Amino acid sequence: MTNQQHFDYLLRLGDNALILGQRLGEWCGHGPILEQDIAITNIALDLIGQARSWLALAGEVEGKGRDEDAIAFLRDNREFRNLLLVEHPNEDFAYTIVRQFLFDSFNYYLHEALVNSKDEQIKAIAQKSLKEVTYHLRYSSEWMIRLGDGTDESHQKMQQALDDLWMYAEEALLPDEVDQAAYAAGVGPDLASLRPLVAAKRHAIITEATLTIPKDEYPQQGGKQGMHTEALGYILAEMQWMQRAYPGAEW
Repeated sequence: MTNQQHFDYLLRLGDNALILGQRLGEWCGHGPILEQDIAITNIALDLIGQARSWLALAGEVEGKGRDEDAIAFLRDNREFRNLLLVEHPNEDFAYTIVRQFLFDSFNYYLHEALVNSKDEQIKAIAQKSLKEVTYHLRYSSEWMIRLGDGTDESHQKMQQALDDLWMYAEEALLPDEVDQAAYAAGVGPDLASLRPLVAAKRHAIITEATLTIPKDEYPQQGGKQGMHTEALGYILAEMQWMQRAYPGAEW
């Protein structure tokens, strides 16, 4: 595994958490009820905390003196390595929950595997994050079932969100040379070994939610290689403007 591949692998872990955390943070003060406003904001904070750990480690591996703030706030669109799924707009609560569940159902098994990484620092971050990631999956699974098997309106909205987001769910499980190098080095898991676990969890929860699993057609990918939707540009414009306007500013 080259140093660049190691760096890219860590960026993927950090950018997924960073961008999804930023997305969920948009719900702060706008949640459907106070309890869920607080719950989603807490999940966003968990993800931002995880992103700091992954990106700080990425900076160490890169060896160019960049800390987690520099990597988060001073990179351009094409330098981000997050999944397309996590940058999708919130739309409404149904889209937010479906996006969260599709990501969590992958992220949980990923972290469960990363606790066995040969990279001691990755192993330590995964061990620290796994409890939070487990809670995130439980939260989104429960809301998938509650809304999918709820009223006619909530069922229809959840099915629409699932139909629209399903094409982005597969990218996480499609390995490229970075994933393969990480697996060969014992740094990350074989994504093929996660596929049946992720599929079983998604099938069980979607079925219990009385929703219909969409057909696997035209999976969208490219986020891990730096090719993003226009949605990421809007996220970065909001997230980075302070650091761009006042370089080097500190709290």
